[in-house]
Amino acid sequence: MEMENGSRDGPTSIMHLPEDCLYFIFHRLDSGADRESFGLTCHRWLHIQNSSRRALQFQCSFTQLSISSLSQPSTNINSSHIHRLLNRFQHLNWLSLSGCTEIPDSGLTQLQSYGSKLHTLCLDCCFRITDNGLSLAASGCSSLTVISLYRCNVTDIGLATLAKSCLALKDVNLSYCSFISDRGIRVLSVNCVMLRAVRISNCRNICGVGFEGCSQTLTYLEADSCHLEPEGILRIVGGGGLDYLSVCNLSWHILGDGLRAIGAGYASKLRILNFRLCRTLSDESIVAIAKGCPLLQEWNLALCHEIRESGWESIGLNCHNLERLHVNRCRNLCDRGLQAIRDGCKRLSILYITRCRQISHLSVELFKLSRRNVEIREEEIMCIAPDGAFQQ
Repeated sequence: MEMENGSRDGPTSIMHLPEDCLYFIFHRLDSGADRESFGLTCHRWLHIQNSSRRALQFQCSFTQLSISSLSQPSTNINSSHIHRLLNRFQHLNWLSLSGCTEIPDSGLTQLQSYGSKLHTLCLDCCFRITDNGLSLAASGCSSLTVISLYRCNVTDIGLATLAKSCLALKDVNLSYCSFISDRGIRVLSVNCVMLRAVRISNCRNICGVGFEGCSQTLTYLEADSCHLEPEGILRIVGGGGLDYLSVCNLSWHILGDGLRAIGAGYASKLRILNFRLCRTLSDESIVAIAKGCPLLQEWNLALCHEIRESGWESIGLNCHNLERLHVNRCRNLCDRGLQAIRDGCKRLSILYITRCRQISHLSVELFKLSRRNVEIREEEIMCIAPDGAFQQ
């Protein structure tokens, strides 16, 4: 066998292959079990296996990539586990510590040395991680594009440090981060000009004004159960790039025409809009949005009790691209409202409808006869978010 340093006397084996060949062999293994067994051969092969690993998570994590990315069967993960694993796997680009509820700030210290290649970091329900821990992660993970801080105890100070250190951030999940306010969101919007998706659901200190001047790259926003204000709604859509917006369960926080700003022209690119449980949403807002968002393809209006005949008529007249409409448990959807949807919405393909008490059986049958291409589903969908965000 001819080797790089000339001919070798005696028998040769796979152990004599150069490292680039071993890397090639490792990456061609289809079975996760084979990949895990690869490193048991010798220290050299273990190094190949370790340096090839790109994703790491634990069985306590809520989202699991694959069996091969799992480590440590116990949910009692501590700082020493993290230190050893990050020292072993030094080329990770995806790390999830979600569900590791006892990890303190010091558990993220190793990210300063081995986090430079990380693109995605998930810290969901890491209850002991504070601004100090987030600062450690930010200083070592400047290439981050996706971070999830669901239910973390971080404040505007930590978020500001993150935003100023990780300028490439695209997807940021802040859901249930109760200490985050519009001040933190403002710093995030100003510094991270490539923001694509943000989740702030149940952040009760955010009213929306922090999104003022946000980049047009922001296409995805979930702000369910927030204390949004009319001015905040205007700032949220002000970037002009939103494709998906979810503002569910605002019945007690924003009244009457507060959502009307969505139809003011800034959200003309909206394709998916979720108003589920917005019980006080008015006809005036519906009319403005139906006219101002011509590209709408899916609209969830389940449990929007104050939409009446003029609102449904406007949807029928103006939503020419609407394909999926959710009207579950809308108390004031009557036969004439259903007729307006039937006679308009020419591209409608699915109608989700259940427990609308003012709708007669005859009206539903007439709808089916007139619009045979429309599938009527007696089910209620909670989430209508598009694929793509938070999946790197």
